[in-house]
Amino acid sequence: MRIREWDELPPEMQTEEVRYYYNILCKKRFSLAVKRFFDIFVSAVMLVLISPLFFVLAIAIKLDSPGPVFYRQERVTAYGKRFRIHKFRTMVNGADKNGGLITAQNDSRVTKIGSLIRKCRLDEISQLIDVFLGNMTFVGTRPEVAKYVDRYAPVMMATLLLPAGVTSEASIFYKDEAKLLDGAENIDDAYIEKILPEKMYYNLKSIENFNFWRDIATMFKTVFAVLGKKYEADTVGEKRFVNQLKEKKEAD
Repeated sequence: MRIREWDELPPEMQTEEVRYYYNILCKKRFSLAVKRFFDIFVSAVMLVLISPLFFVLAIAIKLDSPGPVFYRQERVTAYGKRFRIHKFRTMVNGADKNGGLITAQNDSRVTKIGSLIRKCRLDEISQLIDVFLGNMTFVGTRPEVAKYVDRYAPVMMATLLLPAGVTSEASIFYKDEAKLLDGAENIDDAYIEKILPEKMYYNLKSIENFNFWRDIATMFKTVFAVLGKKYEADTVGEKRFVNQLKEKKEAD
């Protein structure tokens, strides 16, 4: 996993806010190389081992509703690169054209088999393909659509120094994100103004404290979270970070 030279970064990332995190990662090039080797090896092994599950899910999705097996939405990863993510389709075909990009609780666009797949978090396992290809990594900031990346505060751009991730600390604390957005008058606005800044607190903190073994711990925590274990969020840190963003925005 290569860190670009500073002058090679996109102009919108060459800011003092991003430089702080860039300098941290530059000191951890070996750990980043190990991280990429781990991504390639483990994703390849897992793709072989769970290929029968892929086959079963593909049949179930096709029998449940018309449309493709995968939902290939465009997302943003390292350095602003755009790619088409692999997610097992859990909604009716063309759902993104008939509603918001964020899925709320009890969203009518979710299919019957899709509801079960989401409950078991199986829609994400197809992202092993993206990890193997290098568009994603096992642990990192979840990939957003360009619409939301365009609304990033300057400091949030630091999350694009690394590939997008399948899971993260933020994913663990916000695994029931749909419930938090339930009842919002405008789901997109609620996500951008409240959920996204709070999640970014953990994403940036993970870069600041990046360590390969910390990534492994996050992967295990994700498994436990899916199985029902509850983890306590750092609400004080979240609030402080969100307030800092607001103050910065007002000052500008």
